[in-house]
Amino acid sequence: MKGIVLAGGSGTRLHPVTRAVSKQLLPVYDKPMIYYPISVLMLAGIRDVLVISTPVDLPAFRRLLGDGSELGVEFSYAEQAAPNGLAEAFVIGAEHVGDDTAALVLGDNVFHGPGFSAILRQQVARIEREAGCALFGYPVSDPERYGVGEADDRGRLVSIEEKPARPRSNRAITGLYLYDNDVLDVARGLTPSARGELEITDVNRAYVERGDARLIDLGRGFAWLDTGTHDSLLEAGQYVQVLEHRQGVRCACLEEIALDQGWITPGQAYALGERQGKSGYGAYVMELATRAGRGFPPLRAVA
Repeated sequence: MKGIVLAGGSGTRLHPVTRAVSKQLLPVYDKPMIYYPISVLMLAGIRDVLVISTPVDLPAFRRLLGDGSELGVEFSYAEQAAPNGLAEAFVIGAEHVGDDTAALVLGDNVFHGPGFSAILRQQVARIEREAGCALFGYPVSDPERYGVGEADDRGRLVSIEEKPARPRSNRAITGLYLYDNDVLDVARGLTPSARGELEITDVNRAYVERGDARLIDLGRGFAWLDTGTHDSLLEAGQYVQVLEHRQGVRCACLEEIALDQGWITPGQAYALGERQGKSGYGAYVMELATRAGRGFPPLRAVA
């Protein structure tokens, strides 16, 4: 499966902060926002990731992430000249996906929960085996503000409504989507909305109409955070701060995930931490690498 992180847009709800920097480069506590969606793809076992952003912001993402080789992955980059809808990611990224299956994650979404890696890998394997798409639902108290999914007792998605006045469920569709290769043709065949955008909801409805869409419930114990406003960005940072301080671990530490997956050696991980050694983040990576090199168990099992 190939991964896509959509990190475009102008971040107008975060002005004036985002007048000079991409929203997805802002910090969520101790690391850039884009680390969080990238970590989701890495936890799913995806090593080939396309980052899509604006022509102005792409050089900054290249400086931050490089080509990914130091993490044992591959990062490539593509431009989205204007915010023409989430589904345009599959038009822009068609060559990147090729004949493979595809995962799209939004660059401003934060996910965290127990056993998340196992859930992701199970769904990736199912898409590759059975085709279709998998969407992730999260219970919210105000579903009228979101795209809402309704599933039957087998988890098959039977309807999607965008900001419904009378929601049929309280499951908001999050910014993480797994698809078979048909998504490329579906996205290419979309008619732009009244706003001139290719809507991801239209892609998902196409799979619902075919009976090929599943809703994976992220319930108790999971956190799904959107960082699109000043308040939600602060809340996400506070959530990560409390979790890391209480547990002594780091969320979305790319070096830790790469080490745990066996994509880099303890020595390579230590060198990455040493380059950031004056920060707590760098010291954490060096400690992980030292423990791994000596055969000690990790500080935790990566989610």
